[in-house]
Amino acid sequence: MSDTENESTDEAVAAFLRAADDAYDEYEHGYTDADATLRRLESAIAELRSATESE
Repeated sequence: MSDTENESTDEAVAAFLRAADDAYDEYEHGYTDADATLRRLESAIAELRSATESE
């Protein structure tokens, strides 16, 4: 894996972690329900998977 691939993977993982943290935080504060939180996490997982598979 090249440095560029490592950087884009790192960026994809960082974006996923931010999205996951945001989803959990909103759920913990009662802003969203469990179903909405799972949908957000599924979307973030799909984006991460897409970003890492395209390398």
